[in-house]
Amino acid sequence: MSTTADLVPRAMRGDPDAFQALIHQEKEKLYRMAYVYMRNEADALEVFQETVYKAFKSISSLQDSRYFSTWLTRILINTAIAHLKKNRKVTAMSPEALENIGDSYQLQLEDQLDLLQAMETLEEKYKTVLLLRYYKDYSVKQISEILGCPEGTVKTNIHRGLSILRKKLKGAICDDPRDSFL
Repeated sequence: MSTTADLVPRAMRGDPDAFQALIHQEKEKLYRMAYVYMRNEADALEVFQETVYKAFKSISSLQDSRYFSTWLTRILINTAIAHLKKNRKVTAMSPEALENIGDSYQLQLEDQLDLLQAMETLEEKYKTVLLLRYYKDYSVKQISEILGCPEGTVKTNIHRGLSILRKKLKGAICDDPRDSFL
């Protein structure tokens, strides 16, 4: 099996099989990120498919093959945000849908709902950095590269986003800040 380092240059030269193998490696991460933004399966799949299409059409413009994953994530984020702005609809989440997101922090269902509702109220810049940092576990430097902004701005947006969430949740998840990721 080829590695990402081998596949990206081949895909950039127009090899559709190499591109397909790269997408196969990234598909679960991409879908999960799309689902977090879109909050339903149909829209998440649409954003995922549009991201793959855009990436396929513009893979030759990728400047550094080492950043394929971050480049692809950035396309997904932009596509999801554009889709949300275009549709501007509110989607209620069922408890079953929440289970698809993952149990990274083992929160109770009510706490997950509280957190997701609080995340929905955040400005996009705060929501994006928090999702990348705590959901995708990217470093500040990686987030900076994905978003094309200085590391200081990323740190500020993470700090401000967390502060806003803390105020909105007011101990709903955990009364002891040492026991909470917020």
